[in-house]
Amino acid sequence: MKKILQVVGARPNFMKVAPVHTALQQYTNVRSLIVHTGQHADYAMSEVFFRQLNMPEPLYFLGIRSGTHTGMTASIMLEFERVLIRENPRLVVVVGDVTSTLACALTSVRCGIPVAHVESGLRSRDREMPEEINRLLTDQLSEWLFTTERDANENLIAENIPADKIHFVGNCMIDSLQNCLPLSDAGPLLQSLELHPGAYALMTMHRPSNVDDREGLERVIEIVRLVTSRIPLVFPVHPRTRDRLMHFSLWNQLTGIEGLYCMDPLGYLEFIGMMRSARMLLTDSGGVQEETTYLGIPCLTFRRTTERPVTVERGTNVLIDSLSAQQLEPHFIDILEGRGKGGEIPEGWDGHAAERIAAVLHQAVC
Repeated sequence: MKKILQVVGARPNFMKVAPVHTALQQYTNVRSLIVHTGQHADYAMSEVFFRQLNMPEPLYFLGIRSGTHTGMTASIMLEFERVLIRENPRLVVVVGDVTSTLACALTSVRCGIPVAHVESGLRSRDREMPEEINRLLTDQLSEWLFTTERDANENLIAENIPADKIHFVGNCMIDSLQNCLPLSDAGPLLQSLELHPGAYALMTMHRPSNVDDREGLERVIEIVRLVTSRIPLVFPVHPRTRDRLMHFSLWNQLTGIEGLYCMDPLGYLEFIGMMRSARMLLTDSGGVQEETTYLGIPCLTFRRTTERPVTVERGTNVLIDSLSAQQLEPHFIDILEGRGKGGEIPEGWDGHAAERIAAVLHQAVC
């Protein structure tokens, strides 16, 4: 059996690894093993995804739960090196752009084990984002680079990545979305909140640049006030965001806003259900930009740039380049009054990306 180790660490990773793991099961001479670094150890942010995505329990859980980017990178590398020595896989698959992605890619290359990167070539052009550094370095380390959109291929070629290493396969996160849509149902949660489909907005907010300081959080609160003046707003609060709100004594100020429904992070199925029934999404997330584009839901993203330009060029995503209620308002009103941006499903977002990835990986190890 040829061993392929797949690494997960944070919430966005699970939806990308799950379909690739499933697709590899068709090959009887390949064994896919999952390693969880523990970067998101909260149950709602981690273990629930294994159950809802029908993923097996990880073979290894490294338990690296917190710290600075540098500290987490070093800790993950030390623990992951032990796994590589013990298992000696034919290759390692990393996904996305979180700290675990770069740490495990670098460790693998140091141990002489080649790396495949799922979701390669995405670029925000903003090097103040730690994710951008993770993307750039991981792509330079990888032997197989799987892209979700054609712009990513062009980025990699411009960075002198050999063309024969690059494989446009589409978006395997959409594979998970397609698989889970029939199981997602916002009905029970909407009923408990006394809300109706299409009559509420949904928000996620977690990026350090938006929530780590008091000024950013006060701007988030102003945005919430604007939105709730016209439509109810459901806000599953990321643990990081909740912690910072509590630290700056702003939690009660936020939760006291009429028309706002704060709650703990939702499981994947629950979040999909709420997303597909929402009038619009307000976010600073990367993956949500893709999911809303596929679902045809208007998405307002509080970012100066996006590493997923196809969601703006062809999808439903609009960038709001400042965390500002004033800049949000015209776009928000357009959606409420039926003038929201439309879109189409990008090339390769067809539910079969993981099969294409698995075929390349199988050929690589056999």
